[in-house]
Amino acid sequence: MSDNEFPGWHGTTIIGVKKAGQVVIAGDGQVSLGQTVIKGTARKVRRLSPGGHDVICGFAGSTADAFTLLERLEAKLEAAPGQLPRAAVELAKDWRTDKYLQKLEAMLIVTDGDNLLVITGAGDVLEPEHNVAAIGSGGNFALAAARGMMDTDLDAETIARKAMAIAADICVYTNGNLTVDKIG
Repeated sequence: MSDNEFPGWHGTTIIGVKKAGQVVIAGDGQVSLGQTVIKGTARKVRRLSPGGHDVICGFAGSTADAFTLLERLEAKLEAAPGQLPRAAVELAKDWRTDKYLQKLEAMLIVTDGDNLLVITGAGDVLEPEHNVAAIGSGGNFALAAARGMMDTDLDAETIARKAMAIAADICVYTNGNLTVDKIG
C-alpha cells in the first residue's frame, strides 16, 4: 500500500516497555496530514477499564479506525474479563474476517500489566521479544533506542520517555508532546 493510499501511517509513534513489574505505553501527540502538522497535542494512549480490569492501549494509524478497534476491544474484554490475550485474539480474528473491519487501517499496542501485545489487521497478536514494542512512523527509532537502554538501571517509564525523545529528534512525523500511562 502506498503512502498516498494511507497517509495515516506517517503521523505517530507509540512505544510499550515492560520492565521490573512495570509496563508503560507512551505516544506522541503529532497529527500530520501530508507534510502539514494539523495538531500537536493529540492523545493516542487510552486507558480502558472493562469489568474493573485496567488495560492501556496506544494506537497508530487512522484515528477513527483506531477508536472503532478500541470499542471492539473493550467489548471483547467485557466478554472475557481479565483475559487480555484472549480478547486480543478474538479482536484480531474479527478484524481479519469481518468485511467492514478489514478496511480499518491502524495498529494497537495493549497491556494489562502482565501482557504487552501488538495487534494488527493482518490477524496478528504479537508478544514482542525483549519486552519492547513500537509502532508508527517513528516506531523503529523508538524501538532501537529502548532496546539499547533495557540493560541499564533505568525504569520502564524513563526508558519509554527517552526512546520517544530520540524518535522525535529523528522522525519528522513524531513530536515530543507525550501521553504516558503505566501499570505497575
